[in-house]
Amino acid sequence: MSQDFLTDNSIPDGNGTMIADYYDVVIVGTGVAGLFAALSISPDLNILMISKDKIKNSDSYLAQGGICTLKEPADFDSFLEDTLRAGRYENKEDSVRVMIENSPMIMDRLIEYGVQFDKDKDGGFEYTREGAHSTYRILHHKDVTGKEITNKLLNNVRERSNITLCEFTKMLDLIIKDNTCHGVVVMDGMNECLKVVYAKEVVLATGGIGGLFAHSTNFKHITGDSFALALRHNIKLENINYIQIHPTSLYEVNVNRKFLISESVRGEGGILLNKDGERFVDELLPRDVVTEAIRKQMEIDGRPYVMLSIKHMPKDEILRRFPNIYRHCLEVGYDLSKEDIPVTPAQHYLMGGVKADTYGRTSVDRLFAVGETACNGVHGANRLASNSLLESLVFAERAGWIITEEIGLVEIETPSVDLEKYKDIERWDDENRQLIIDEIKRRDIEFYDKWCNN
Repeated sequence: MSQDFLTDNSIPDGNGTMIADYYDVVIVGTGVAGLFAALSISPDLNILMISKDKIKNSDSYLAQGGICTLKEPADFDSFLEDTLRAGRYENKEDSVRVMIENSPMIMDRLIEYGVQFDKDKDGGFEYTREGAHSTYRILHHKDVTGKEITNKLLNNVRERSNITLCEFTKMLDLIIKDNTCHGVVVMDGMNECLKVVYAKEVVLATGGIGGLFAHSTNFKHITGDSFALALRHNIKLENINYIQIHPTSLYEVNVNRKFLISESVRGEGGILLNKDGERFVDELLPRDVVTEAIRKQMEIDGRPYVMLSIKHMPKDEILRRFPNIYRHCLEVGYDLSKEDIPVTPAQHYLMGGVKADTYGRTSVDRLFAVGETACNGVHGANRLASNSLLESLVFAERAGWIITEEIGLVEIETPSVDLEKYKDIERWDDENRQLIIDEIKRRDIEFYDKWCNN
């Protein structure tokens, strides 16, 4: 797309709202981390939220299994140990403790915002478990927990008059001078319009890197833009090569995004089978262990998938617990209640990212990172199932707190920006993708050869 772009001072969103030149806060991304950060910032501050695609097309929307919580104080040590063990003890324990301690308050806020979690027959919350969890501590809304939470948060954001939402608005660059962030350069893909937006604080909530992989459960437009800009501006990254491959995506040919078969399916007793119908792994081991077992079994079997069976569950229970998964599988020709389904590993989640503290602060002043974009050390080398939504919400809220507390001391600055270097957007994007892939290769050639170089 090498051409001249308009450089008007404003960009319309779908509702005709115009992007201003200045905001108190710019939040890049509209998943649960970005939305919760916006709701946690004082309503007296003007906030711009931008989405690279449709507002709802975030990976948060796709999360199926559920969200972990500390359901009783006695479970704290076990929850901590499960998270550390899954992360191969490379986690930052202080961050994990912050996440667990804040989880009950986060659940209360979600419920206040209208989120509905499944209840048991007695009217109490129905908890489930997933791989590497020692007990039942995961709340869920059928098998579309991320959709439920994202929708309810978005509804609340739309009610805030201080928040402007713009979709199809892409962050091209960060405006950084003297190790301080002063805003963003954005491009409106619909109107091909470049714009500089200055802000007192910027929050990166752009998700992970799934769009860089041939096989991923992520949306294709999630291409790690924040990480490329971090590499361009010497913003500290941490563990960018710690990339989780989910064991079980539905094996389909010629699909852009792999359909995730939730960890909860195995948590509820689903078993993995080789081509001879034999079980070959403990399905509740950590994801990386199960993934490697599947990869080896596929090599032995000589086919690009193994089989997953949940035929032990009554059909009405499958329909109650996994309606979305059941419906999708049926659409492509598999009845979960009667037959096994083919599954294969796919890139799913990034444990590393922009290095951040427990308030989302990065190595650059006035720049925050939350959600999958951030690496605060909670996940270590491997994420414990259903910790992602919780981690995103806890640290997004804390970022909102600190922004509200400190922004009164910040004066907006407007360093000049040369827009000429963004004229060839395609070249800029290609360079960004290569920066990330090269960094992964530099840090972990074995992972690169196994999962990236294909």
